[in-house]
Amino acid sequence: MFRLKKNSISLLTFVLFLASAACQTSFQSTAQTKQPASLFSASTEKPKLSEIASDEIKKILASAVEQTNLTKSYDPAYVVISYPNGDVPIEKGVCTDVVIRAFRNAGVDLQKAVHEDMAKNFAAYPSKWGLKSPDTNIDHRRVPNLQTFFTRQGKSVVVTDKPEDYTPGDVVSWDLDGKGLMHIGIVSNIRNEGAKRYLIIHNIGGGTQAEDKLFDWKITGHYRYF
Repeated sequence: MFRLKKNSISLLTFVLFLASAACQTSFQSTAQTKQPASLFSASTEKPKLSEIASDEIKKILASAVEQTNLTKSYDPAYVVISYPNGDVPIEKGVCTDVVIRAFRNAGVDLQKAVHEDMAKNFAAYPSKWGLKSPDTNIDHRRVPNLQTFFTRQGKSVVVTDKPEDYTPGDVVSWDLDGKGLMHIGIVSNIRNEGAKRYLIIHNIGGGTQAEDKLFDWKITGHYRYF
């Protein structure tokens, strides 16, 4: 058996902190999530993008659905990426990456938008990570920062327990464990007819999936950008 030196332990702790900060999801809660055999089932209605008036929302949904076929794993590691339009490899990512990629398809680069707002209003954003300045590699990949950005842009809408209030293209955030373990996803236009609500497209451990999860956890934010 070998022993790690004190400095090595400190470095390892720091690396693990950075990795877990990207999209605050618990590995324990995600380990049981399995990729469904099919995106659609007998109880769901397939997407009808032609029924959506907004071209931006159509593009958000098209990207989100496409991600269910491309992003097969969850990887919260801190990664140095380009700026703007930086991204980790499409086959992996975290919950925030689903939103970031979908919005880019609609012409909104959240990496750039969040960074520019943080650079001018750094004190308005959460300080829980101990940073003294913005970091273009990770800021937009953190749920609390996206929540703050959407709210500051006037995109926050009321949180309710009525499924009809959540429409395709909306962004929803949750507290998974009642202790601040945050998650985020996109309301799809894939409808669970039995429950009369739309599925959520998100990545909570098993890659990007479309699942009926809207009310599975406490909703902490509801945003409508377009």
